[in-house]
Amino acid sequence: MSKVTYMETGSTDPTYNLAFEEYVLTHRREGEYLLLWQNDNTIVVGRNQNTAQEIDPAFVERHHIRVVRRGTGGGAVYHDMGNLNYSFITDVGDAERLTMERFTRPIVAALQGLGLQAEASGRNDILVEGRKVSGTAQRLVNGRILHHGTLLFDSRPEMIAGALKADPAKFTSKSAKSVKSRIGNIRDFLPVDMTLEAFWTYLKETLSGDGLVQSALTEEELAAVRALQAEKYATWDWNYGCSPRFDMVNRNYFAGGRLEVGVSVEKGKITAIRFYGDFLSVTDTTPLCRALEGVAYREDAVEAVLAQQPLAEMFGGITQPEILSTIFNR
Repeated sequence: MSKVTYMETGSTDPTYNLAFEEYVLTHRREGEYLLLWQNDNTIVVGRNQNTAQEIDPAFVERHHIRVVRRGTGGGAVYHDMGNLNYSFITDVGDAERLTMERFTRPIVAALQGLGLQAEASGRNDILVEGRKVSGTAQRLVNGRILHHGTLLFDSRPEMIAGALKADPAKFTSKSAKSVKSRIGNIRDFLPVDMTLEAFWTYLKETLSGDGLVQSALTEEELAAVRALQAEKYATWDWNYGCSPRFDMVNRNYFAGGRLEVGVSVEKGKITAIRFYGDFLSVTDTTPLCRALEGVAYREDAVEAVLAQQPLAEMFGGITQPEILSTIFNR
C-alpha cells in the first residue's frame, strides 16, 4: 500500500463537508486520500432518492435536523456527533477491483483490531455481532473512485429511528423499534472503552498504509469548495428538487435494492422518466433518462436504449431485466 494523504474538513456542516469531499474527488487527481469528518444533526439522502419519501418532516422540523443529498447511491442515513464518516479517494485501477470489499476490508480489519467481531454483510453494510455499525457507498468520476461510509460510534438510536421513514420491505415492522434493533454503536461492543477522539486517532493511524501525509487544501481551493457548497449542496433544488408529475409510478424490490420509476407518456412516447431508489450506483442515471426521452413506450424500444448504457454503474446490482420489468410494471 502506498502513502495516504490525510485531510480533515474542519467543519460539521454537511453542505460544506460534501462539497469538500467532491472537490477532492474531482480536483486532486493523483494519489490515495483519506478523509475523516463529522456532520452534526443531519439526514443525508442518497443520490437517487426522493427526499420527501425518506424523511419524517415533522420530526425533522421539531429537532432542527438538516437534510442534504450526497453524490453517491444507497439509502438515507442520520448523522450526529456520535458518528464518524470516512472517505477513501483513489484511482479505480482494474475494473474487476471496483468492489465494496476492496474498501470495506481495511475498515473491518481496523474494527477487529479493537477486539470487535466485525464483518462485511449484504450489499454495503458492516456488522458487529449482527448489528449494523456502518453503511457505505461509492461514486466513480473520470477514473477516480470515492468510497465513503458511516461509523456509528456513539450515536443516538432514537434520533436515527425518528428522523427516517422505515421502508416496510426492509423491516418486519414499520415502527421505529425495528430500526433501533437493527443498528448498533461501536462503543457498546468495545472490550476496553475509548472516546470518539481516541477512535478517530486510531482509525487515522490504522488506515494510513505505508505512511500518512497530512495535507490541506489551499485558500484558492477552499474558495472553490465554498462556491460548490453555495451553488449545489446548500440549495433546495439539489436537496429536494422539483420532480415532474408522472403518469405512472412503478416500484419493485430486488436483491440489488429498491427501484422506483416515474414515467410520463404522450402519444405513445416517453416524455419524462426518472429513477429513484436506494440502489448502489456509482454514476448518475441522468444520461439514461435523457436517452429515453422521445423513445416509444414499448419494451423492445426501451430495451434497445438500455443495452447501450452502463447499467451496472448506474444501478449497482439491479439488472437490465429488472429495470425493464419496473418501467413496464410487470
